[in-house]
Amino acid sequence: MSASGPTEDPRDDLRVTPPKTVAAGVPAVAHAIEYSLAQAGPQRTLLTLLSLNQAEGIDCPGCAWPDPKHRHKNEYCENGAKHVNDEATTRRVTRAFFAEHPIAELDQKSDMWLNHQGRLTEPMVKRPGATHYEPIGWDEAFGIVADGLNALASPDEAMFYTSGRLNNEAAFLLQLFSRAYGTNNLPDCSNMCHESSGSGLGETLGIGKGSVSLDDIHESDLVFVVGQNPGTNHPRMLSALEETKRNGGKVIAINPLPEAGLFRFKNPQKARGVVGRGTEIADQFLKIRPGGDLALFQMLNRMLLEAEDAAPGTVLDHDYIAAHTTGFDDFAAHARTVTWEHVLTATGLTRAEIEEVHAQVLASRRIIVCWAMGLTQHKHGVPTIREIVSFLLLRGNLGRLGAGVCPVRGHSNVQGDRTMGIWERVPDRFLDALAAEFDFEPPRAHGYDSVAGVRAMRDGKATVFVGVAGNFVRAMSDSDVTEAALRSCSLTVQISTKLNRSHTVCGETALILPTLGRSDRDVQASGEQFVTVEDSMSEVHQSRGRLAPASPDLLSEVAIIGRLARRTLGPGGAIPWEDFEADYALVRDRIARVVPGFEDFNARVAVPGGFRLPNPVNSGVFPTPSGKAVFVVNQPDWIEPPAGHLVLQSLRSHDQWNTIPYAMNDRYRGIHDARRIVMVNPDDLADLGLADRDLVDLVSVWTDGSERRAEGFRVVAYPAARGSAASYYPETNVLVPLDSVAEISNTPTSKGVIVRLEPAGAAGAAVG
Repeated sequence: MSASGPTEDPRDDLRVTPPKTVAAGVPAVAHAIEYSLAQAGPQRTLLTLLSLNQAEGIDCPGCAWPDPKHRHKNEYCENGAKHVNDEATTRRVTRAFFAEHPIAELDQKSDMWLNHQGRLTEPMVKRPGATHYEPIGWDEAFGIVADGLNALASPDEAMFYTSGRLNNEAAFLLQLFSRAYGTNNLPDCSNMCHESSGSGLGETLGIGKGSVSLDDIHESDLVFVVGQNPGTNHPRMLSALEETKRNGGKVIAINPLPEAGLFRFKNPQKARGVVGRGTEIADQFLKIRPGGDLALFQMLNRMLLEAEDAAPGTVLDHDYIAAHTTGFDDFAAHARTVTWEHVLTATGLTRAEIEEVHAQVLASRRIIVCWAMGLTQHKHGVPTIREIVSFLLLRGNLGRLGAGVCPVRGHSNVQGDRTMGIWERVPDRFLDALAAEFDFEPPRAHGYDSVAGVRAMRDGKATVFVGVAGNFVRAMSDSDVTEAALRSCSLTVQISTKLNRSHTVCGETALILPTLGRSDRDVQASGEQFVTVEDSMSEVHQSRGRLAPASPDLLSEVAIIGRLARRTLGPGGAIPWEDFEADYALVRDRIARVVPGFEDFNARVAVPGGFRLPNPVNSGVFPTPSGKAVFVVNQPDWIEPPAGHLVLQSLRSHDQWNTIPYAMNDRYRGIHDARRIVMVNPDDLADLGLADRDLVDLVSVWTDGSERRAEGFRVVAYPAARGSAASYYPETNVLVPLDSVAEISNTPTSKGVIVRLEPAGAAGAAVG
């Protein structure tokens, strides 16, 4: 085995402790430092942590939460520290490693083991019929990709996928290359997470981004935190909510699982977080059934209308509704038909709980609703977002301090990628600007998103897959179908920093092209470079690596994309790829001329902290067909599992970043040394005739009569909402069929899976 990582593939050895009721504090700091030192060593850890999220330092790749105006010298959270030092690791994957391990063997390893082998160091190729990756020079590697692309009958037989780890400059060049080549096939990780947010906000407000700033969070009277777990997924949000509470605001948390960070937060940057009790975050915690959020907000909207009836002119903002919205009358008529019977069934809440929320709403003038994938990854995710927008419109809670919509993104630049044109359905005005700037006619037909892309590979309509960052095979739903689709490709290309499952599930020819990480210094012909990112609140700022690159054979993502484009498209044309590689400021100059809001990009991003992109919603301008915000009538919808079944949501463990587990622990939930577990309410276990620690198979059932099975999960009795269950992804992605997607957005329905729990091996025993 390689000395660069663990010699043993971790196996489940479940240990359970009581769930935590407080997040962060000294233990979080200790865990962050312990993991960082083990990965990167003292010197590299010191360099990364002191520069993480600083004005001219490394933008944390762990999440997209914005940076405060006045930054602490230790401006990072536990998971941010882990993630940046996971990338800054001193462990290396060399050609000797690939010679020792056949691809088939690597494919049997866990995601955690693969990640822990360390940084990739040189280009590798799997040739047709080969069992191992072998070294290849950059020039030959680019030639293989160019030849593969140019041999296709149509550019639409290729796909260019990216995750939110990509920076703005590389993202802009990737979409430019794809469109100059001739396709809009630009699936990205947004398709699998916040696409429902973009769709719902786009329909109602005309722009698919959040409207609030960090100051708005601080100054809000009432912040809803819906379908998200800040303590694990974006812990610095807890610092912002702490400020909300200290300014007199209140927080309502809505989630099927109790989450430690939403109960109490001990800010390790404050004395009260080290020696005191910390800050109570949620004033009210609603343990809602998965998918019940649409019904809850429909009832809140009905109650606001009824409160206005009882005290005319005191509840709704009629002036705002008349001046800035359309569709109110039809919406109001429908809202009045919502029944308590439906809402209580769909949510699993009591009437008293909902009435308490309503009282908090009436007492608050400035309201923000934050959400994450607990809302978006449902069949009715888009209607839920639309209903939330209506809830805010009723009282004019948009475009003023302390109020608005706040979709909380999980990748550090997933929003920036979309702004840069990484979208299979980019509007014509963007394509027109590209055409004018670079003197070519971009394709106009919409391309494949992630789900459609898997279908295309499965059906032989796409045969070349180029992945820039990310781990597509483990991020996508329907794992078996996704793996078979990628293996059917003639060529797969992964531009990556570390080893992952997408390198072991590969096409007839496969390339691994290793790239610089966010923490690495990037020196090109014109000197040291920086890149830029856009956070969840539309703030654009620099990120500058501080460490020596993991290998002298690494290229930056900008360089790799530029060289691929030059080799594929040939000489000539109006796109100066070589100049872009030499000086990223030249890329930013072109972005400034193509992308609205980026005028004078280089000068504005040079200011410490960068700049904020304009959001027309905050000026009362709505880029919808009517020019107004839209009230939408949403039909009631919720998940009704049959008797003996539960609604499963997939989620991260605490020691996990997207598809990357750092360790086998979910510390805040009290799960240790195991990942194949399923959390279920004790009363549901009793009803199902199961006991805590029973070994079960998870079987998902679908309306077309099909079933999916994930084997060998240990039951953990947990205070989840009745009728629900929770387990980790990517292990449970296999349970979600490719065609089970959200209406309109096409997002996989990973938070709304109807399952039954069978004793482990029951299916095999029955067959035998």
